[in-house]
Amino acid sequence: MIACSGQPEVPAEESAGTQEQAALATRVVGYFPTWNGDVNAIQYDKLTHINYAFVVPTAQGGLTGPGSGDSRLRSLVQTAHARGVKVSIAVGGWNNGDDSGFRSLAANASTRTAFVNNLVNYVTQAGLDGVDIDWEYPDPGAESQNFALLMKELSTALHSRGKLLTAAVVANGYTGGGIPAATFADVDFLNIMAYDGGHPHSTYDYAVQSLDYWLGRGLPKDKAVLGVPFYGRSPSSYVGYSTLVSWDAQAPYKDNVGDVYYNGIATIQAKSRLALQRGGGVMIWDISDDATGSASLLTAISQVVGGTQPPPPGQNLLTNASFETGSLSSWNGEWHSGALAHKVDTDYPYGGSYKLTHWASTAYQQVTGQGLSVANGTYQASVWVRSGGGQRALRLYAKNHGAAEQTAEIGSGAVSSWTKYTLNNIQVSNGYIEVGVYSDALANNWAAFDQFELVKQ
Repeated sequence: MIACSGQPEVPAEESAGTQEQAALATRVVGYFPTWNGDVNAIQYDKLTHINYAFVVPTAQGGLTGPGSGDSRLRSLVQTAHARGVKVSIAVGGWNNGDDSGFRSLAANASTRTAFVNNLVNYVTQAGLDGVDIDWEYPDPGAESQNFALLMKELSTALHSRGKLLTAAVVANGYTGGGIPAATFADVDFLNIMAYDGGHPHSTYDYAVQSLDYWLGRGLPKDKAVLGVPFYGRSPSSYVGYSTLVSWDAQAPYKDNVGDVYYNGIATIQAKSRLALQRGGGVMIWDISDDATGSASLLTAISQVVGGTQPPPPGQNLLTNASFETGSLSSWNGEWHSGALAHKVDTDYPYGGSYKLTHWASTAYQQVTGQGLSVANGTYQASVWVRSGGGQRALRLYAKNHGAAEQTAEIGSGAVSSWTKYTLNNIQVSNGYIEVGVYSDALANNWAAFDQFELVKQ
């Protein structure tokens, strides 16, 4: 589905520059169920990702549950995107312990491909940012091998489109072995379900043990997202946190109401600090069970991980800014032609080993952009460019930042040597910005991009 390589490019005449690593953003991932909660009551400013849960796979690779045109899902996506929050569709779930759909579809190449194609179509039609696979749980052995094949195929299909692939995984133990270490490279991150696990459920020690398990298996720190519960459990019941607060006004300040154990504010904040020290963020099941006001657990998490504070001057805020992951991870794509017209390749990058290329054998319009939450203020965006010329339009842009879109026109002339294009004095007033490049091109027109940068001025 990715466009093939274009005409060979001439090596850059300028020497390669140095690269700067983008700072790791702290993820706060909230699951939002299809059956509970108000889309308009979500505290979007305290989240980076929302997983809409769930659609359920069939043995043939189909999907059941809310469709891509579901009005509640559309409202969630529209509202979240306006606030700079990414939305993925969560697939599977506990489903009363029935994982037969996953087991069947993953065991067969044709149904795996059907499932991947159905998910890609769902994501595209709903305007989503990615997919979260919640197979509870692939067993070690044959199911683990089939899980790896499925995730590899999903990774290729989603990352080539600039979409996210994540998975929810068990805290530790035997079924943890159903997630092969080879899959760590295929996902953007794993959501570690460090809750339940006996009585009292979801203790701080259990969170430590969960991180010990996954990091000990080689999961990179930045891909280990620690799950916390917004619900309590007794030996016989499951109670949402907001219900516990309605039962006991002191519930936010302790960890049990009677025999129902949960995580109050102090424990949630301790786990959030642990996630900052040893992992790549915090995950929540589920945000619809949060309380309001000073009792809110999401607010308590935000107080630890921080909001959108002004970054240090000169710090590049973009993730995968030079495509050194070898993929389009963190970048979104829009196109208006028969196929994608952007890819990451290794032909004469400006620096490092990879660059972004726009090219197709037919006329195309291609956008490659990255949106993120930032503190209000003044920013500068830039990118290094080479181009064969001939495009109807070629530009660097910054938009959705609370003012009119700004562009640096690269134009239709050939750019034979790597040249830096810059946008200065971008005023952000709504806590969000999207930076990217746009091509409106004829068949076989190509442009190459490397070392994007967004910095606070």
